[in-house]
Amino acid sequence: MDISLVTIVKNRRNALINMIIGVERGTTQPSELIIIHMNEEPYQLPACTFPLKQYVVNCVHHLPLAAARNAAVSSAGYDRVVFLDVDCIPASDFLSVYAQAFNGTDSLISGRVRYLTAKAMEKKDLFECMREYSIPDPVRENVDQYPYELFWSLNFGCSKAVFKEIGGFDELFTGYGAEDTDFAFAAKARQIPMNTINAMAFHQYHPSYDPPMNHLSDIVSNAKAFRGKWGIWPMEGWLRKFEHAGLIEWSEGHLELRRLPSAQEIEKALKLT
Repeated sequence: MDISLVTIVKNRRNALINMIIGVERGTTQPSELIIIHMNEEPYQLPACTFPLKQYVVNCVHHLPLAAARNAAVSSAGYDRVVFLDVDCIPASDFLSVYAQAFNGTDSLISGRVRYLTAKAMEKKDLFECMREYSIPDPVRENVDQYPYELFWSLNFGCSKAVFKEIGGFDELFTGYGAEDTDFAFAAKARQIPMNTINAMAFHQYHPSYDPPMNHLSDIVSNAKAFRGKWGIWPMEGWLRKFEHAGLIEWSEGHLELRRLPSAQEIEKALKLT
């Protein structure tokens, strides 16, 4: 079965190389790997046994996630498309599981993700022992079929027809936050079924923040866009933490950025594992 594997990237060259190594080790290989660079030039990558195609999306916004994902589907040469986050390494049966799922009813297909710790990334046998070295996602660990609210863009697939019916990713959302929840809500509104499968990807450790202070402006902007579109606030856990820190003013019908976090506040939010 022909599958276009797609990813979007900015400043993640080492992670991308690890992802490609993981794809090479798979029992089923993609018909192509499409890489969309966001505001950066393509660069030399390891030789692959499958076609590797690199494109660039230039945008005034530093991280045009929605636009890049839409460009990935437009660039894909095959009808069945699997999105894999650049920070993820696929399990060896990753595309085999997707190929089987694509044989069923046309739907939005969600895979699963486990997290590799900082120590795991230093292991010499990382690629052989990713499951042993990873920890489950605490929110989704015991959820058999994800509700639309728990959809994430790290690992999912659909046909081009389903993507078009959903409307693609809404480019009203700029940067980080809520653009994938919006995509899932659009699928739900159009009564497109969502199917969660055991296609596992392992998320490589990189410095991240809880709450994501480094994306505060984007999150506020996207939360307001989401509220205007769907009538509810997304990312409420993060918004509560921002409110508690005095960074935003937030009420039932109002959200406003009060100030940006200090360097010390951002550093304090850094997750160390």
